Amino acid sequence: MAYAARLRSQINLKDMSFLTNLAAALLVVIGYLVPVGGQIWRTTGWFALSGAVTNWLAIYMLFERVPGLYGSGIIPLKFQEFKSGIRNLIMKQFFTQENVSRFLAGRGGQKFEAHLLLEAIDFELLLDKLIAAVQSTPFGPMLGMFGGTDALKGTLREPFQHKMREAIVEIMQSERFGALISKVVAQDFEGDGWTAQIEKVVMARLEELTPTMVKEIIQDMIRSHLGWLVVWGGVFGALMGLVAALLS
Repeated sequence: MAYAARLRSQINLKDMSFLTNLAAALLVVIGYLVPVGGQIWRTTGWFALSGAVTNWLAIYMLFERVPGLYGSGIIPLKFQEFKSGIRNLIMKQFFTQENVSRFLAGRGGQKFEAHLLLEAIDFELLLDKLIAAVQSTPFGPMLGMFGGTDALKGTLREPFQHKMREAIVEIMQSERFGALISKVVAQDFEGDGWTAQIEKVVMARLEELTPTMVKEIIQDMIRSHLGWLVVWGGVFGALMGLVAALLS
């Protein structure tokens, strides 16, 4: 679907440019055919055609090299500067210490979701460790009075897990826990840890970019507006041509 949308946008862009140039050319032809007012039609058409063609050529030269025309293909030629600009935008505008601190401060009072941690906890292991700890104390021999460790596990398993889950959820959703996590993350961000890792990921992805990919990225961003440059070039050219013809 993404390819189909891009294809439609390309067709629309070409249609707008083609129709504008065709309309301007028709004005010129009409100027040579009509017996009265031909000069006005011709001048208007030539000005419109020059404006539309000039804008179309300027758009083309942004993305493609034209032999003999200095400055053409500027976007693919400057793709290294483009990548550097993306890196600076990400690292110096978004992931600054001020922005991160503001983000963490805003999240400090929020409640943390506990279900992910609960899914990772082995409650059976915790119960085993608890019983083993009791066995290592002077109360260990008393476990036999309750049917031994196996019977104790069967009795304690459900209430133990229930109470442990309640305790973990209560701890993780407390304001103190949220503030502590935010503080730890903020302290880690102050060093080279997170910033270095983020920059490493960003640079690794940017290194994969080629001049062709950079050209396509920019084209996709501004494609819907490019055709209008040709249209308005033709319109304003026609207006100036009309004024010039009337004043001559």
